[in-house]
Amino acid sequence: MRRNLPGIRIENSCRYYQYNFLTMSKQDRDKWNERYAEDSYRKNNPVTLLADWLPEFTAGKALDVACGAGRNSIFLAQAGYRVDAIDISRQGLHRARQQAESQGLSINWIEHDLDQAFRFDTDYDLIVVMWYVDLALITRLCGCLAPGGYLLCEEHLVTDQDVIGPANPAYRVAPGALREAVSGLEILLYEESIETASEDERVASARVVGKRN
Repeated sequence: MRRNLPGIRIENSCRYYQYNFLTMSKQDRDKWNERYAEDSYRKNNPVTLLADWLPEFTAGKALDVACGAGRNSIFLAQAGYRVDAIDISRQGLHRARQQAESQGLSINWIEHDLDQAFRFDTDYDLIVVMWYVDLALITRLCGCLAPGGYLLCEEHLVTDQDVIGPANPAYRVAPGALREAVSGLEILLYEESIETASEDERVASARVVGKRN
C-alpha cells in the first residue's frame, strides 16, 4: 500500500484526469527525492525575479510550478497569496510543508509528475515557473491565468559560453523560445543575459513577465 505523507494530496478525481504512479518520471523523482533527503539543496530565498516583481502585484491566487522545497511558494504565502504548489518530489514537498507549517502558513501542496496530464485551475492571479523547461506547458499555463493575471518565468538559456547549470540542452531554452511560448500575453519584461553568479561562475538565463489582458 502506498502511504501518503501528511498534508500532501496524492489524488483528487475532480482535478486529476490522468495519473499513474507507474508512468511517473522515476529518474527525476528519485533524483530530487535523494537530494532533498540528503539535505543537499539549501536554497531558501525566493528567486530574484519574483522578489523584484511581487510588490507590483495585488495578492490573490497563485500557482508555483515545479515548486521543489517551496521557497517561492512560502514567499508568496507570506505575502498573502493563496498558493497551489506542485512538484514531482515527495521529499521536497514534505520539507516544504514542514517549513510552511512552522511559520503558520497554509499552502496546497500537490505531488504530481508534470510530464503527465493535469487539470490546472484557470483563475490564477499569478503563475510562477522557475527553472522547469516545458515550453508547451508554459504556453498552456498562459490560459490558466485570470484576466489581469501575471506569469513569471525564468529558464537556463542555451549558449556556447562557459556557464553554470545543466549541461544537457534539453534543460535549457533556445534564444527567443521563451518569448514565443508566452506570445499570447502582454510582455512586460523579456530578457536574455549572461550574468556573474559568483566570483568565477556565470549563468545564462531567459526571463519573462507577462500579463493576460
